[in-house]
Amino acid sequence: MPNELNTWMEWLEHQPQLLTVSATLALILAAWLSNWIVKRILVRAIYRVVGATAVGRHGQIKQSGIIKRLSHIVPALMLSSGVAVVPGMPEAVVTVTQNVCGAFIVLTIALAIAALLDILNTLYQRRPNAHLKPIKGYLQVVKIAIFAIATILIVATLIDRSPLILLSGLGAMAAVLMLIFQDTLLSLVASVQISSSDIIRVGDWVEMPQLNADGDVIDIALHTVKVQNWDKTITTIPTKRFITDPFKNWRGMQESGGRRIKRALYLDQTSVHFLSDEEIARLRRFMLLDEYLDRKDRELREWNQKLAEHGKQAVNTRRITNIGSFRAYVEHYLRHNPNIHQHMTLLVRQLSPTADGLPLEIYCFTNTTAWNAYEGIQSDIFDHLLAILPEFGLRVFQHPSGADFQTLREASPTVRRQEAPVIQV
Repeated sequence: MPNELNTWMEWLEHQPQLLTVSATLALILAAWLSNWIVKRILVRAIYRVVGATAVGRHGQIKQSGIIKRLSHIVPALMLSSGVAVVPGMPEAVVTVTQNVCGAFIVLTIALAIAALLDILNTLYQRRPNAHLKPIKGYLQVVKIAIFAIATILIVATLIDRSPLILLSGLGAMAAVLMLIFQDTLLSLVASVQISSSDIIRVGDWVEMPQLNADGDVIDIALHTVKVQNWDKTITTIPTKRFITDPFKNWRGMQESGGRRIKRALYLDQTSVHFLSDEEIARLRRFMLLDEYLDRKDRELREWNQKLAEHGKQAVNTRRITNIGSFRAYVEHYLRHNPNIHQHMTLLVRQLSPTADGLPLEIYCFTNTTAWNAYEGIQSDIFDHLLAILPEFGLRVFQHPSGADFQTLREASPTVRRQEAPVIQV
């Protein structure tokens, strides 16, 4: 058997081309075999070891394929080192093969590091306070730096030159790079400012009318911030716009525990009048007005007694008005409403009269920030106020509509009499 092998080897030495092809096939077979062994044995063993750890239990390592991707380095190293010992292999082919394998190894390592950063971000987001300080933008910057370095190394490896030669030429390209990556640089600065100043967080309700954004922040990245609007559409906003443009963040309202109600009833000013004794007696039926009416009665009696002879004329005396009583009733009603936050500002005030009536504004805060509950509380308050308004002799101002004019026309006999006569010729 050894003699036959020696004879076969001597015969191959006299066939250089066949020897080269045979050695090349053997090298390719060895690289494939090493790749199979690594993936089937080594990678599975590593997955089992890592799977026993806290990180591996969530399947992030396996899903990202880091270990599987790194296993490709083994056959690349075997090809790079084995091609040099293949007899009769041209020098140019050896150089190209080694350069391509080197570039492939650099690219594989860069992709593996990028996947590792994604795992790091996923693990960080599982922390309970991760939304306060997102790191996705910083990791994207690291990825950009890694791929930039990898690109330089790959190009330098393919052209078989030192990376320092390429780096020396970057000085002349600085202006071009600044122009190309200006958005990235601006977004990086904006991300740092957003994170350091705590301007926005994932989960914040933000409102930016100029970009039609009104909803919750669902993602903060290096270049963009995604906002899911209340109509379930998604608005993508450049990160730098949160530094350069004004916007409203409702986080303060949500953290305060109360949401503001600021809404006015527009009263017909012609319905405002002084209350008669009979009307005051009727208003005493309202339990919420007992204290107010007693206090006003004492105050006005003391005031009017000081007028002496002038107090005999009603025009000189102070009297209770229906709008003042209604304003006091609204304030007491809100003070006794369990849905109103009693430790925040509560006002019932008149605003400047307008052509649409006299605004009586209710300014208070609910004790909940939930949207549905807030709207229900606000609606219940104004339902009650609109229904009880006639008890005070007040009317809500409303512009006349076509139905009002039609009713007036049908009810007025004068209008019918003044219809244009038919002219006969």
